[in-house]
Order: sequence, then structure tokens, then C-alpha cells
Amino acid sequence: MNNPLSFDELLDYLDNQESEYVLDSVATHGFLTATVIGRPLPNWIDALFEGHTSEVPDNVIDGIRRWRDAIMAEIKNETPIELPFGEDAGNEEVAVDFSDESDIVAWSIGFVDAMYGDEASNWFEDEDTSEDVAVLTLPMIVLSGIDDEDPELRAMRNDEDKMAQMANSIEGNLTELFLLFHTND
Repeated sequence: MNNPLSFDELLDYLDNQESEYVLDSVATHGFLTATVIGRPLPNWIDALFEGHTSEVPDNVIDGIRRWRDAIMAEIKNETPIELPFGEDAGNEEVAVDFSDESDIVAWSIGFVDAMYGDEASNWFEDEDTSEDVAVLTLPMIVLSGIDDEDPELRAMRNDEDKMAQMANSIEGNLTELFLLFHTND
């Protein structure tokens, strides 16, 4: 690869990109995390850039692939995935920003985008695990605000304590989802 980007250069590119087809670095991390822990998303690069991959520089694509590999290595080494939002996200004693502009919301949006990135990759298709998947992905769905039309989800989103509990559960839920999708137990 000519001119590979450092990790910081990749983050700068993502965070300074004006393109509507490029997620910021936090949302990209959520997206990549979902592709690692969930059902296979065969065309994840195209899904990430909404089919506009040809408009993205090759060194950015390479950096994204290396970043995903690093996330994969974390989970395979039984290391919790390091989430790119503040350590206070799940601390109920600290006021956390759950506004639409917050990192935890951006990360959740990226995660949910990958969850639903391909109709052929339905996380809920297995009747034996669909209820577990629904419970484990509920924090990301609520935090993303993707379904604010649903009165129950909207009520959860308006409850600061519930939001803090959900934020606090994400790390453990990621591990559980990985085990659910990638082990035979």
C-alpha cells in the first residue's frame, strides 16, 4: 500500500470529511464493532460507505481494514473492546451527554447501521437466539434514537437513569453477542 495512513491520520480523515457517505471516527468504530461481533456482513466496506467506496482513497480503505482487524484481535484475545466514548458513559453519578451530538449516540448509530447493513444478514433470524439478540442490542438501538416513533423506546430514551444503565451494559453485551454469534454453545 502506497502512503498508508497512521491511525491518527485515519481518525483525522474520518472526523474532517464533509462527505455524507463517511461516518465520523466514533460512528465508524460502532459500525466496525458490529461487523466483528455480529452476523457476517459480506460487503461491509460498501455498506460502511453506502456504496460510494470508489470515492474513498485507497489508503483510507486500507486503514479501515486494519482498524477492523485490530478490533477483531481485541475480541479474539478476550480483551473487552475499547469503546471510543468517555469512561463516564456508564457512570450513573456523572451527568452523561446523551444528546444527538454525543459520542455514545454516534457510536450506537454506527453499530445499528451495520446491524441492518444487509437484509441477508439478519441478526434476529435464529428463533433460538432472537430474544437474546433483542435484549443485548436494545441499548444500542435506544441510544441511536433510530426508532423514536416507538413510545416504549422513546420513554427509555427520556429516562436518564435508564440511559446510563444501558450505556454501562454495552461492553458486556458486546462480549455476549460475540459469543452468541461465534460459538456453538
